[in-house]
Amino acid sequence: MSILKNIDLEKKANVYFDGKVTSRSFVDKEGERKSLGIMMPGTYNFGTAAAELMEIIDGECEVKLKDSNEWKTYSATETFLVPANSSFDIKVKTLTDYCCSYLK
Repeated sequence: MSILKNIDLEKKANVYFDGKVTSRSFVDKEGERKSLGIMMPGTYNFGTAAAELMEIIDGECEVKLKDSNEWKTYSATETFLVPANSSFDIKVKTLTDYCCSYLK
């Protein structure tokens, strides 16, 4: 879905890696917490508390989950799942637009 309606948006941005990754958190009409963001090209490591479903809206990146040795490429319209209490490495190849859903 490209247009989100009836959401509660947090104004303050989440800023990581000296501004190379930013996002805004919101709660959708079903009460699910999510964030929309942009990642500039680079390599980053993120930790998770809750499980996360990452949707790549635009751009391209390679992802390696904590317990894997394999890098997988993701681009527009593709998703990947990160387990709770874990981490992942991400190599952002081009400016990447994403939506992260925090799973219960």
